[in-house]
Amino acid sequence: MNRRTEGSGVGVKDDGRPLFLQIAEQIESSIVDGTLPEESQVPSTNELAAFHRINPATAAKGVNQLVADGVLYKRRGIGMFVAAGARTQLLERRREDFARQYVAPLLAEARKLGMDVDEIKKLLDSWGEDA
Repeated sequence: MNRRTEGSGVGVKDDGRPLFLQIAEQIESSIVDGTLPEESQVPSTNELAAFHRINPATAAKGVNQLVADGVLYKRRGIGMFVAAGARTQLLERRREDFARQYVAPLLAEARKLGMDVDEIKKLLDSWGEDA
């Protein structure tokens, strides 16, 4: 079953990963794409749980992970909010993850093929024009 979230176009679904991680990633994506700007309030754990039809404790675990990471903070009696600098923090982390997941294997394969950096740059430039 694929349930879509509002705004971000990213859904929580049964893809084998824990639902709390999917909730955290959905909120992170909303911060990165600007749907949830810094200092804006995020949906409550009860709202997330009702929307996705999951246990509130599961939603809370995802939100609490973001609090532990410094992406969200709690205003007592009001709710959770996006921390200042959260978007920058998430972009930096995602860029590092992108490099580790995609660029490192690309460079390793290019070396096996005897390609140098200039050849890789030309290849990327030519593919970038088609994108």
